[in-house]
Amino acid sequence: MRRILAVPAPLALAMLSAALFTPGSAALAQERTAAPLSLKPARAPEPRVPEPRVSERRTPEPRTPEPRGASDEAAIKTRMNQWTVGLAAGLPDGGFVRFASEMARTMDDGDNMRLIPMVTRGTTSNIADLLYLRGVDVAITYADAFDFYAKQAGLSNINDRIRYVLRFFISDVHIYARDEFKTLQDLKGQKIAVGTAGVAAAHTGPLIFRRLGIDIEPVPIGGPVALEKLHKREIAAMVYVASKPGEVFSGMKADPGFHFVPVPYTQQFSDFYYPTSIKAENYPALLAPDTAVETIAVPSVLAVYNWKPGSDRADRVNRFVDTLFTNLARLQQPPFHPGWKDLNLEAQVPGWQRYPYVDAVLERMKKEADVGLPPATTGSLSPQERFEAFLASQAKAPTSKAEKEELYRSFLEWSRKRQGK
Repeated sequence: MRRILAVPAPLALAMLSAALFTPGSAALAQERTAAPLSLKPARAPEPRVPEPRVSERRTPEPRTPEPRGASDEAAIKTRMNQWTVGLAAGLPDGGFVRFASEMARTMDDGDNMRLIPMVTRGTTSNIADLLYLRGVDVAITYADAFDFYAKQAGLSNINDRIRYVLRFFISDVHIYARDEFKTLQDLKGQKIAVGTAGVAAAHTGPLIFRRLGIDIEPVPIGGPVALEKLHKREIAAMVYVASKPGEVFSGMKADPGFHFVPVPYTQQFSDFYYPTSIKAENYPALLAPDTAVETIAVPSVLAVYNWKPGSDRADRVNRFVDTLFTNLARLQQPPFHPGWKDLNLEAQVPGWQRYPYVDAVLERMKKEADVGLPPATTGSLSPQERFEAFLASQAKAPTSKAEKEELYRSFLEWSRKRQGK
């Protein structure tokens, strides 16, 4: 007679689970065919109450946008490029980049005008970018950059291909040397720091000596590095081109044993340059009171490619000119560079031809401003009208364009001082 041991219910349930889910057990082998095992007595099923389906109201997951059709992409590309203009500005640490950035900020008009400033290899290379680089229609450079491309590069037709829109600020040539070198001729055969590649001095410095027939040994360093080597007597002089007071010399203390070498304005410089002087008020620590050193100045230029009238690229340049002139008044207000206030829209650039559309815009601006009303009604005289009045008050009238330009700079300084009173 076999004895049947009573097993407690919890233990029986555990044993049954172990048998069912142990690998290799008979229960596991029959899992796919055997009916589900019930551990409860059979009873009638209770009516089921459906639970709310919360998942139906869940937040939809982000969907990847469906790709646009080829026609949509083409329309976007056309719209974005229609009125976009590339501007060759200059080196990252150069002054031109700031002017270009401020222009882009003020001239941005959505799809109607977008100016894209480009960091380039420098002022001279900006001419090459304007001539050959795809997408560049505008460039900032110095007026004497023409000399390199017209003579060294052999581009005799450059005046027809590139025109100017505005003459920007004027930069002065500083030649700072040891005291034993009194004149430019004394620097013959000497080591002269002319600045690193791309800066204005690297082009203008050697060009000045070359035009005067003075052979020098150019050293490609500039700024504070050149000034340090000058004090160590490793070089004889340094060339620095910037609007005075230049950053390198402004704030300097007295510097015995060194001085600015005069650069006389001669016939060799009548094509691109202006006569000017470095005055004691520019560098009070480096020059004795009420003294000045004559030198020359080179204007910077906002240039454009002279596209064929009626072409797509010409239309872009024309719209650029319209938008720039419309925003000039805004650019002449803070926080933009104070150099914008010195712009003379009528100023010419020696050796360059103005872009024809600019003349049409200036004529239109004059007609819009000249409505035949007295000054009390129109507000005040324009800067050009004030300048003409200033000229009339001078004892000696200028006899050349160069003298008139220098007098205009004096007028601007005079105007600023009067406004500060």
